[in-house]
Amino acid sequence: MKQQYLFSFSLLLLFLHSTETFAQSPAAAPVQAPPVAPVLAPPAPPAQSPTGVQVAASPGPLDVVKILGKASHFTVFVRLLKSTQVDTELFLQLNNTNNGATIFAPSDGAFSGLKVGTLNSLTDGDKIELVKFHIVPTFISTSQFQTVSNPVRTLAGAGNRFALNVTTGGNLVNITTGLTNTTISGTVYTDSRLAIYQVSRVLLPLDMFTPKPPSPAPSPAPAPEKPKKAPIVESPVAPKDLSGAVSLIVHYHVMLGFTAVGMVTALLSF
Repeated sequence: MKQQYLFSFSLLLLFLHSTETFAQSPAAAPVQAPPVAPVLAPPAPPAQSPTGVQVAASPGPLDVVKILGKASHFTVFVRLLKSTQVDTELFLQLNNTNNGATIFAPSDGAFSGLKVGTLNSLTDGDKIELVKFHIVPTFISTSQFQTVSNPVRTLAGAGNRFALNVTTGGNLVNITTGLTNTTISGTVYTDSRLAIYQVSRVLLPLDMFTPKPPSPAPSPAPAPEKPKKAPIVESPVAPKDLSGAVSLIVHYHVMLGFTAVGMVTALLSF
């Protein structure tokens, strides 16, 4: 009986110890909800110019050829920039100086509007001047066209030879050269230093593409005169001295006279 009591008491102690252990065990960690991914705002749409043409982005150094290449419809103008090496001049100006630039870029459709063979008829020097005529060596924003001074100076020069005039009317920006009259049809790229505007016609300098009157044919050179023969000049002949002959004649006549007188005298003496 005593053994059963001890066994029961041992079971009771074991039960109490187990209950205390379970009571002192740390509470289970609360179940955490899975993290919710933050809601990202949709990317902002690319900036649009007032004319509706997308404004390009150019990471890194400003490269006009790269910017126009992304637009994909300026292949002829890009080819001219490279062949004339004006692209290198622009790259150095935009990335190594504080000078900006404004480019009026003719689209491929603008070049197709030229007469066939126009570009091929130009010399290398003419092509350089034509490309530079589309570039203003300062930055001009769309709002600054209202106050720009005419004629606008381009990289090709200024004056009557390369006159470029810009006028505004409402939202339109008109460009005239004396031969070309066009408007800016869109903005290809713009920042604080570089602005590239699309034009629908090639800007033709008045002096370069105005037919010049043919120069008069040079008058024929006069035929060389035949050399004249020098007149024959006779050497002067010294007059002959006739005094001796005259003296002899006089002496002869005197002697003849004396002879005749002597003969008459002799005849009379008989």
